[in-house]
Amino acid sequence: MKYYGFMQDDRYIYFVTELLKGGDLFTYHRSVGNFNPKQTAFYGAQVVSIFEYLQGKEICYRDLKPENIMIGSDGYLQLIDFGFAKVVTKRTYTICGTPEYIAPEILLNQGHGKAVDWWTLGILLYEMLAGYPPFQDDDPMNIYRKIINTKPRYPDGFDSKCKSLVKHLLRRDLSKRFGNLKDGAKDLKDHRFFEDVPFTDLLNRKLKPPYMPDSKDLKVNECN
Repeated sequence: MKYYGFMQDDRYIYFVTELLKGGDLFTYHRSVGNFNPKQTAFYGAQVVSIFEYLQGKEICYRDLKPENIMIGSDGYLQLIDFGFAKVVTKRTYTICGTPEYIAPEILLNQGHGKAVDWWTLGILLYEMLAGYPPFQDDDPMNIYRKIINTKPRYPDGFDSKCKSLVKHLLRRDLSKRFGNLKDGAKDLKDHRFFEDVPFTDLLNRKLKPPYMPDSKDLKVNECN
C-alpha cells in the first residue's frame, strides 16, 4: 500500500494512503458466498508469495484473515494491519490472533514461530472455497477445543487438490506442515493446486484477476 503522508489535529493522526477500490477480501467474499477453485488458487498463491517474502525477512505476521487482506484497483491483493507482526528467529510466546485462525501451538502455549502463518493460510484456503472456516462455534473456547482436538470436515464437492493442500497446512505436527519443511514455500508453489498459477507472472502482475473492482462498489462511511 502506497503511503503519501500524514496529518494531525488535537486528537488524531491521519495517514494518507492509496485508495484500494476492492475493499477487504472478507466483504467481497461474503457478497459472492464462496470462491471457485481457480479464484481461490489465484488469491492463495498471492498469500504464499507474501509470506515467502516476509519470512525471508524473519517476520511472522500472525494475523491472517480475510478482513486484513485488501483488493487493490488492479484486482491484486495487499496485506494490511501488521499490529501482531514480529521478527521471530526462534520462538515467541505471545498469544494473539483471530479465534478461527489461531494455530494449535499458540493455544497450547508451546512457543511458536513462523509456521503459524502457514496454518492460517490453510484456514484461509478452506474458508475461501467452502464459504466458512473449518473450526467455528459461538463460543471461542469451543473453537479452541476443535482446533486442538478435531480435524476439519470438508463439504461435498470440495476441490480435491485444495483439500490435499489444506491437509498439508493444517498439520499439528510442525515437522510435517507445509511451509515449515526444508524447501519452505517451494513445497506449496509446487503443489498441484497451484499448477495453473505461474508464480513469476503472478509477481509481475501479468495474470488476469478474477475480479476487477469498480469505484461504484465502494461504500463510503460518513464521518461526524
